[in-house]
Amino acid sequence: MLAGMKQKLSTLVAQARGGRVVRTGFMDGDEIDRRLLNDEEVRHRIAGGFPDARRVVLTLHPAHIPEVDAGVMVLRLTPAQAAPAWDEQDFLVQLRRLELNEEQLGDVREERGSFLIAATGKAAQTLEGLTALGGRDVAVEEVGETAGRGSKIREVVVSSMRVDVVGAKGFGVSRAYFQQGIDGGKVRLNGGPARASSDIREGDSLSADGLGRIDFKRVVNETRRGNYKVELEVHK
Repeated sequence: MLAGMKQKLSTLVAQARGGRVVRTGFMDGDEIDRRLLNDEEVRHRIAGGFPDARRVVLTLHPAHIPEVDAGVMVLRLTPAQAAPAWDEQDFLVQLRRLELNEEQLGDVREERGSFLIAATGKAAQTLEGLTALGGRDVAVEEVGETAGRGSKIREVVVSSMRVDVVGAKGFGVSRAYFQQGIDGGKVRLNGGPARASSDIREGDSLSADGLGRIDFKRVVNETRRGNYKVELEVHK
């Protein structure tokens, strides 16, 4: 499986280098080997609709294109109140009966009687048009790519590009606190487990349970003292 994924990523990078915008279906973020994406002629974006998404979509495009939409939509589905109330497993059973393409479906989250689901393509269109599910009326609302959470562009100064340094500064927490999250497996870099010593680069996505997600936009400049001013998009 790993060999097959390596070949797939190499092919996608080659296609993007050739001038195409290419996008995968939803996949487990742990399967993405970020080392294969390091190409000066190609930019990439990893998105799953939620800051800490497990299933993500990888988009690659030529470096001369500044920004490309990830194509991920997050929808809130609220079934009409009835007994018994649905839990997440009940909702998933009804969802499977729609026979949607699983590669177009991402994470599902329960939220106070509603269900948030990330989706792309025809699956997203089908869900957006639902009026009933499992014999119950259902209200559908698009809540964006980050499940309704706000985002803010921040410029911060960091001493290095290490995950623990940039993450702590970007989220506004102590480095020791952020390190605890890394040690506990609650911090993910581009969908995979993050290491404190790993470097974060342009286009990378860093998520932390309970804190949100940081999209690393660019290095603005290097300061006189050898630090770096960086631009981050912080989703909370």
